[in-house]
Amino acid sequence: MWRRRSDNVLRCVAAVPLGYAVASAWAAALARVLPMARSEATVTGTLIALALCALFAMYAYGARSGWRAIWVLSLIGLVAGGIVWWSIATTGRL
Repeated sequence: MWRRRSDNVLRCVAAVPLGYAVASAWAAALARVLPMARSEATVTGTLIALALCALFAMYAYGARSGWRAIWVLSLIGLVAGGIVWWSIATTGRL
């Protein structure tokens, strides 16, 4: 019983706050790397991240376990963070 409850709690954590944070990181990454004007890239990245947020939440509840959902979403977020870091390091603008 406790294992099932803790798995549900982990899935909720993966779906809502972690899914939102990872989608926000991808919005920032896409806004920096898309080849268009800054304002258009920001809007496009945000719209894509909105769809990603829903996909991340669906994945969190479809994964084999709550821990797996947390690890996979964390790795996806680290990739987005790496893209943002690389972009800032090479271009130098925020």
